Amino acid sequence: MSFFCYPTPNYPKPLLFKSFTGLSVQQFDDFFKIIESKYPKHEIKRLSSPKRDRSMGAGRRFRLAVKDRVIMVLVYYRLYITYTLMEFLFGLDQSNVCRDIQKIEGLIRSCLPIPQKLYNVTKRLKTREEVEQYFPGFMTFIDCTEQPIPRPKDRLRRRLYYSGKRKKHTVKNLYVANQKDLVIYKTKHKQIGKKHDYKIYKNNHPDIPKEVVSMFDLGFFGVQKDYPEQRSSLPIKRKKNQILTEEEEEYNREHSRRRIIIEHAICRIKKYRIMNDVSRNRLRKYDRISDTVAGLVNYRIMNTC
Repeated sequence: MSFFCYPTPNYPKPLLFKSFTGLSVQQFDDFFKIIESKYPKHEIKRLSSPKRDRSMGAGRRFRLAVKDRVIMVLVYYRLYITYTLMEFLFGLDQSNVCRDIQKIEGLIRSCLPIPQKLYNVTKRLKTREEVEQYFPGFMTFIDCTEQPIPRPKDRLRRRLYYSGKRKKHTVKNLYVANQKDLVIYKTKHKQIGKKHDYKIYKNNHPDIPKEVVSMFDLGFFGVQKDYPEQRSSLPIKRKKNQILTEEEEEYNREHSRRRIIIEHAICRIKKYRIMNDVSRNRLRKYDRISDTVAGLVNYRIMNTC
């Protein structure tokens, strides 16, 4: 039996559960019903993989129930604790913790509204009513964020991943959010810390309906000139040795008040410490992890009463 307890009538700790997993008990129950319905098919596919050496039915059994394994993944993403502590919390050794997380991550990700799923819908919108459904107020908000990684051993990689802004080695992601705080787009591949935010945007330009106004900060200065067909909004940049007028300062304050939505969306993502602390995972897993976390944030917003 694991040290971590799921809330029951004898253990009424819903606030602790939400703090450990990022989901309320009701949200988790609804989410687990989806996972439970898809788990048999997922397991058959895993056991019948051509890369698998053993025949179906052979091999080690999972010591934890499916619900406990899903909770374990959520706790790992939310707290980003070491496998040593996870071993103590769930009554497994470190190798089984790693194996259990790895085997069920794909199923969890497939059950979440990850940004790529939403983007596949939004880029095909045709009518104005459909656009307003996904872009309330016909507005969208765009920004980049970065996460520190350990200092690479290779000299070239050290140069590529070094962020002059953060003075650290980092990886970046570009996010697009709507007024409901849903993350509707995320770059498919991690971006190196050396790249400027605007260059990342130009290399990964999302298809946004023409009726929608995209709001940026000054890190994307030049987007109005480079993409004249796109409706863009930026704050007014103060020129050298000049002072902004009261009207210009008021415009910038109003722009910041509206654009704070993308900052809140990124903040929700970074509350999952696996996206905020120095990344200990291999970089080839980074895109899958960031997709899952953005999907969890979207799921929580969509299912908030």
